[in-house]
Amino acid sequence: MAEPVANRYHAEEFTAPERAVLARHFTNLDAPVFAIVHLPEVVKGALFARYSRSAKSLRRLFLDEFLGNPDQGVAAIAEHLETQGPGASVRRAVELYDRMFMDYGDDSVAQLGGAHVACEQASNLLTKVLERGRLAAYLEQSTRYIFFDKPLGGAYRYTVPPEVAGTALEERYRTALDGLFDTYRDLVPRLTEFYEGLYPRAAQDSETVWRASLRARVCDDLRGLLPAATLSNVGIYASAQAYEALLLRMRAHRLAEVRDYGDLLLAELRQVIPAFLKRVDLPERGGRWSAYFSQIDEQMEALAAGLQEPPPARPEVALVEWNPDGETELAAAALYAYSDLPDDHLHERVRAMSDEERRRILLTYIGERENRRHKPGRAFEQTSYRFDVLASYSVFRDLQRHRLLTVEWQKLSTAHGYDTPEAIDAIGARAPWDAALRRAADLHADLHAGYGPQVAQYAVPFAYRVRFYFHLNAREAFHLLELRTQRGGDPAYRRICQEMHRLIRDEAGHRIVADAMRFVDHADYGLGRLDAERRSAEKRSAAEAGLTAGR
Repeated sequence: MAEPVANRYHAEEFTAPERAVLARHFTNLDAPVFAIVHLPEVVKGALFARYSRSAKSLRRLFLDEFLGNPDQGVAAIAEHLETQGPGASVRRAVELYDRMFMDYGDDSVAQLGGAHVACEQASNLLTKVLERGRLAAYLEQSTRYIFFDKPLGGAYRYTVPPEVAGTALEERYRTALDGLFDTYRDLVPRLTEFYEGLYPRAAQDSETVWRASLRARVCDDLRGLLPAATLSNVGIYASAQAYEALLLRMRAHRLAEVRDYGDLLLAELRQVIPAFLKRVDLPERGGRWSAYFSQIDEQMEALAAGLQEPPPARPEVALVEWNPDGETELAAAALYAYSDLPDDHLHERVRAMSDEERRRILLTYIGERENRRHKPGRAFEQTSYRFDVLASYSVFRDLQRHRLLTVEWQKLSTAHGYDTPEAIDAIGARAPWDAALRRAADLHADLHAGYGPQVAQYAVPFAYRVRFYFHLNAREAFHLLELRTQRGGDPAYRRICQEMHRLIRDEAGHRIVADAMRFVDHADYGLGRLDAERRSAEKRSAAEAGLTAGR
């Protein structure tokens, strides 16, 4: 008999008093997927916000940092339970949603129900499936702020895919991945010492601020060693409709981890929003829907197999599609809401204008931007850019989370080579770095031969490059490029976004658009996180002073 899915995951230990408290607010205490109940929305949001910067599980985080906090924890929870009673509000909500769904039967009704769910011990392949939907909110445990040098339950934090577990390749798989994590562990102190010498602590910075900035830089350099099998935690808030779409695709996925995790997720969601998930595993409804996805996936893979050829040499970022008249289109779109003329007539009028007249329209529509959150309106969605990018999986993971653009990526492999941070050479660690990555590449080749390209992805470290494309409109380009070039970002993805900005200006020729992105930062920095950590320290000090004054 096959091992129960839940038994594959490390079960965190809690004392009897802790379990009694947790049982009131979490749908289970042992499985990696669970929902949060009987807590105010503000507490759920705060938990997930803290989640992304903590190595702790959500349940441990709740016990250690929220339950005993008089400002965020006990007081708010107690007030909610006194007014609603344990489970009362959840019970009434389920009854209401069930009645509406049965009365109206419209898919949009499923947008009225939602749930916070914690998905723990998910591989980095699984997290990309979980985060694929546009209409949901996600916070993932960050590889940029947390070291992955400590084991979980006696082993490093990676998964052994069900397809490999128990086979002749399992021991080799574990040896190669342990080697990656061993190298990561060994290089943490060496890189930390290197950056301590390169960026000594300034007199105005506390030890905490300086150490946090050093840690971010070390994490950025070393996360290239983490394999796609690395475990992560993801907090999700989504509507029932979004969860249904996610579950249907998970049930159709090629990877057993994804399918099995989908079953865990469905079981937990049915404890909090059962009325909306009745169709997911009905053979004639969700079953046929998932089969539709599976059939397309298999047929497209067969079609694409005949197109394989050596890819042409090209730069890291290529602008492959844009509208040469994009700024004219933007000017016409900017006028539309302020005019009573038909769209095509406005375009004719704008095309007949001088360059200076069109420029004045766009600059007026853009306005005086005081910070990067001041963005032009929806008229800037009328022109778009398509970029083909070949970058490390580390870079892709951060950029993929921009859900308002269209992003598609190819399977992870070792075919495109890997990136090596300059600091690895500077500390003389190129030999162990290369050796660990080569062993992973050898394992990938054997997994590919034995189990196919999907399963082989687990062995690919983040340093290896993956090809993906972005299709985004000008308005979303403001958000992506100005955010991801801020000085606190990973230098690798800052470089990608800086080049995207340059291409919009110089290759597409959209100089007004590019110049309006005035918060794109093209400078290079050492400890890029230093300013952000300083601001965080100032906010903490101000908050503590306010609490002290209020007592």
